[in-house]
Amino acid sequence: MKNILVLSTDTNIVPSIAEAFSKDGRVSHGTDVASGVAAHNRKPFDYIIVDMALLADSPGSRDVNRVTKPFMATNPLVQFIAMAPRDQVRRVVKAVKEWADDYITTPVDPGEIRLVIQATNHAMVKDLELDYLRDRFWKTEWLEIVQSRNAAMRKVYDNIRSVAPTIATVLLLGDTGTGKGLFSRLIHWHSLRSEKPFIAVHCGAIPDTLLESELFGHERGAFTGADRRKPGKFEMAQGGTIFLDEIGTITGPAQIKLLQVLQDGTFSRVGGEQIMTADVRIIAATNADLVQMVEQGKFRKDLYYRLNIFPIALPSLKDRLEDLPSLVDVLLAKLNAKYGKGISRLHPAVHEGFQDYDWPGNIRELENLLERAYILETGQVLSPENFPHEMMMHSWQTVAPACDNKDLCLAEARHRVIHEFEQTYIKNLLKQTSGKITPAAKKAGITPRQLNRLIQRYKIDKNGFKSDKKMSTTP
Repeated sequence: MKNILVLSTDTNIVPSIAEAFSKDGRVSHGTDVASGVAAHNRKPFDYIIVDMALLADSPGSRDVNRVTKPFMATNPLVQFIAMAPRDQVRRVVKAVKEWADDYITTPVDPGEIRLVIQATNHAMVKDLELDYLRDRFWKTEWLEIVQSRNAAMRKVYDNIRSVAPTIATVLLLGDTGTGKGLFSRLIHWHSLRSEKPFIAVHCGAIPDTLLESELFGHERGAFTGADRRKPGKFEMAQGGTIFLDEIGTITGPAQIKLLQVLQDGTFSRVGGEQIMTADVRIIAATNADLVQMVEQGKFRKDLYYRLNIFPIALPSLKDRLEDLPSLVDVLLAKLNAKYGKGISRLHPAVHEGFQDYDWPGNIRELENLLERAYILETGQVLSPENFPHEMMMHSWQTVAPACDNKDLCLAEARHRVIHEFEQTYIKNLLKQTSGKITPAAKKAGITPRQLNRLIQRYKIDKNGFKSDKKMSTTP
């Protein structure tokens, strides 16, 4: 139900307004701003209809904020509707431009008031939705990816949020596998160019002799084998974004042409004289130390300064281990969509091994290892034997003596260590749960059926743990 306050010295107006809201509104009346504020503080109003005559006579008429501010302090969403005679419509129109949300004229028409209230309510809902969407800057499909418990990564997302809507050149810095390609797409998809092309170029994978042609295109006859005109990546990305990965590998001539694009927004095809305009947003990335390359004369200083307008440094995975669980969840969801096995967790030993691993290949290595283990896994939980032995070293330290036999080959030693580990792990679980299968399986992150199979495989007597528990509690 709408709660409406009418501020006017004309008491004859109130019944007409009340008539408009006889079913879904409660109309109150105040003869001055002070009494209206007092009533509003006791029970906030949704709409305040202000008679312009009353406002003109009030002490604060020259400063409308003095009138509206006390109401908004109690309810920031309160809507103001200016009211004046029809021959003074210019006054209420001016009020709408300055402080009011809408206006009505007198004599009062109940139908007009209902329409105005509906319109202001609709406008408020739209404004709230826009505010919500601004808060929810990230598009829905990216929400899982942009979550982080790491301070450095949260700073990265804040920076992306700031720069994405602009046309500024971005330089992504980070080790191999930190996700520079993913973040370049994140910037593009949250920019004003998101509906235009996104063209990715791995500069290091293109031979030096072909790089200029790939980037800027070539004319027919420009070089041996150029039997036709070919558009370059910059032409293909017109209106959108071009991502130049491994920018530190480009040749001197290509650096000069790229500098021209950044300075003048123009380029020409190889072997051509036509000057073309590049309406392209550039995102570059590198794992090299460009400052050092500039000092060594391997990279142009002026080009570096043009690229380094908005640098974003991506932390290595080993520096953001607190994000591992959420990254694993996202990657497993992708693997389930791809392969359909329905695996949603890691064995606790794998979790432990992940935390102690150095991750030289960063997120790319994590993704590859999970996919390999996923393909090999026959159960519903990714188990330690499907990951490299060096990742599980810490988890297996307690059973390392099983490998003392130097005559064992690596595969045999690994098999024995895994079996020793699983036996010890299951016995410890059953000891903790007094032989109860369901809570033990829950702790292990597997199903009771899987746990029972392991118990049978290793010939473990679960009843022995029940009797131990009974004996320990006997007086």
